[in-house]
Amino acid sequence: MSRIVLKAILGLLMRVLYRPTIEGADHIPEDGAVILAGNHVTFIDSLFLGIVVRRKVFFIGKDEYVTGKGLKGRLMAWFFTSCGMIPVDRDGGRGGVAALMTGRRVLEEGSVFAIYPEGTRSPDGRLYRGRTGVSRLALMTGAPVVPFAMIGTDRVQPGGKGLPRISKVTVRFGAPLDFARYDGMDRDRYVLRAVTDEVMSEVMRLSGQEYVDVYATKAKAAA
Repeated sequence: MSRIVLKAILGLLMRVLYRPTIEGADHIPEDGAVILAGNHVTFIDSLFLGIVVRRKVFFIGKDEYVTGKGLKGRLMAWFFTSCGMIPVDRDGGRGGVAALMTGRRVLEEGSVFAIYPEGTRSPDGRLYRGRTGVSRLALMTGAPVVPFAMIGTDRVQPGGKGLPRISKVTVRFGAPLDFARYDGMDRDRYVLRAVTDEVMSEVMRLSGQEYVDVYATKAKAAA
């Protein structure tokens, strides 16, 4: 089964079951490199994102999703890669660099790359401080950043575990953010923080989430 057929079947099934509301999809360029940057509230966010965007969306996923053995492992590997996931070992010391370079390659090929600046799923539904990977990619490649918000996916799969429930989902896209004014400044940490904060401000506006100026990983470790 090809990626196109899989997306068509999943798209039809999910539209029938969840009737997702899609707002601002026209903000996504029809061609060329673009970064989709949004909130991350549950495991299936990327699946919904891939269904509602007409272009193929690539995103980073843990390599353990595609390294399983046996029939189940092969089916999982086929499913995730068909959905646009690019496996990367993110647990190693150079995991962040590998993810960044993978995103850069996707964008330099003129494709769509999705990223969750929080770096991990929100532990409590609030929006946490963004990491600067999104700004590095934007400044290195010149790709516009389209902010987006996942609303209601946490009710579909609370905690990112268990079988999905039927619940209303909204995916909301904002206007593209152009950071050409910072061209050549991708190593300036103050610029990287300013760009990241601007992206997160738009995500907060779109999602309506409460913002917490702490990294989600730190919040999880303290829980």
